Amino acid sequence: MNQKILVAEDEPDMLALVAANLCMAGFDVMKVEDGISVLSAVAAHSPKLLILDLMLPGMSGLDVCRTLKGNSCTAGIPIIMLTAKAEEVDRIVGLELGADDYITKPFSPRELVLRVKNVLKRTEAPAEHSDFLTVGDIVLDKARLRVTICGRLIEFTATEFNLINVLMERRGFVQSRATLLNDVWGYERVVDTRTVDTHIRRLREKLGSAADCIETIRGFGYRISE
Repeated sequence: MNQKILVAEDEPDMLALVAANLCMAGFDVMKVEDGISVLSAVAAHSPKLLILDLMLPGMSGLDVCRTLKGNSCTAGIPIIMLTAKAEEVDRIVGLELGADDYITKPFSPRELVLRVKNVLKRTEAPAEHSDFLTVGDIVLDKARLRVTICGRLIEFTATEFNLINVLMERRGFVQSRATLLNDVWGYERVVDTRTVDTHIRRLREKLGSAADCIETIRGFGYRISE
């Protein structure tokens, strides 16, 4: 596999645990213990994915996430947040900044590896067709992984692109939160439907005036219509 994974964690035992399990799964693991080092390692090695603890010394994980997602050169690197914090606000802020997933300590190493594989799968899956999807002013190009509105390119994370792709492919049909978690995130069971709601909110913000095409079906899920 040999895909580079950067793990940022300031607890030595936790860092060793995460790194060991990723190595056993076939990944090439790099380790850092503070926020500033994350930025340096990303610039030097261009990892395929970042596992980011939110409570890092020097520069918090949220600030690291904000910096990376705000730079066009690094915005496409998927991020899985790793945190001991149980408060919902920390998870939501991270997702709103562009993180692709989160996992809360304590966690199962097997689950962590599975989530890494799921995020990489939806990030790197090649497009089988070069066709376009169009809803109103929104045009999605599957081959080039691009979304434009009236010709203006919209920057999406890999997860956001997959989410709008699923909704546009199934336009007119209501998608439950559980269905979206399974088809976009790869979860076979419902882990936290608020993850879907947070990403839908980000989609609407980026779509601007075109966001009205995403309908909320109260108590069930979402639908894209013309």
